[in-house]
Amino acid sequence: MHAVIVVDEGGQPIRVICGYCGSQHNYRGGASAEGSGAAQDARALSQTRGAPSGRAPFPIVSDRERIAPPMSVSDGTTGDLELLLRRIIREETGITPVVPAEKWRGGTLVLRPGTAGLQEKSWPIETFFHKIVMLRNRLRTLEQHINASNLPEDLKVKLQSYVSGCYGSLTSFNVLFAADEDQFKGSGVD
Repeated sequence: MHAVIVVDEGGQPIRVICGYCGSQHNYRGGASAEGSGAAQDARALSQTRGAPSGRAPFPIVSDRERIAPPMSVSDGTTGDLELLLRRIIREETGITPVVPAEKWRGGTLVLRPGTAGLQEKSWPIETFFHKIVMLRNRLRTLEQHINASNLPEDLKVKLQSYVSGCYGSLTSFNVLFAADEDQFKGSGVD
């Protein structure tokens, strides 16, 4: 038996917790769902959300993140173990499809040290974007756990204020999102 811990705007389950072992994972539709896998659920979620820019969300994984060439399987087909593992890990850690602002597509995040001669570090924007979305999803899950807990109301209010403070601290990253409903909202005035 699984308990739903995160739902989308339409009330459809996104994330569940196992009643047996306590593990959390993305909802896969259950036995009665047509098809299978979180990828189908992610596609359905992205279709219901609609893309304000007319574009689809970043893929959960992309070739830009590749660090090794695709593996060749003995039967002549090409297996993509690296991208498969990246996708599974990201789906299981709570990444959901979200549409980025158009200007960030194909972009690169660069961290340049202030000291001359030190090497800079760069990542594809979609990698950073996925981490921000995962953080947002985990904050939402934490918020739902707090609200559903048997804690005293004064403690719930205190914990909720910490979560709201975290949202407020992350509003700088709202420039990454195409849709307002995907953005961080703090307790203060935006």
